[in-house]
Amino acid sequence: MLTLTGNGRLTHDIQLRTTHSGKTVATISIASNRRDRGAPAVYIDLIVWETQARAAATHLSKGQAVSFTGRLEPREFTTNAGEQRTALEVHEVAIEYGPKSRGNQPERPSETATDVPDPDDIPF
Repeated sequence: MLTLTGNGRLTHDIQLRTTHSGKTVATISIASNRRDRGAPAVYIDLIVWETQARAAATHLSKGQAVSFTGRLEPREFTTNAGEQRTALEVHEVAIEYGPKSRGNQPERPSETATDVPDPDDIPF
């Protein structure tokens, strides 16, 4: 078993799916930059199930940073053009949510002196 620890940003919002047996699953697509800034990003899919899938769909959004650890598994598939490809997937995943990207955060109102309560108005 090969364990992978990494970080990156979500490439799209998470879509929940349901298996034929009724289990909830989500694939979280992560793009991670390499140390060599000129090299293309590495794309990895995190496969999460049930409660973790529902929580990720609720709390994660495109562009958000995440850190993860899990079991790395290659998955081979054939494209529509008949080419053999290998996808890297991470199973049994532990995820730490990072900050949302700036485009997905609500604007926070600026604090002014009127936002600070008068000490005489505090009830204790």
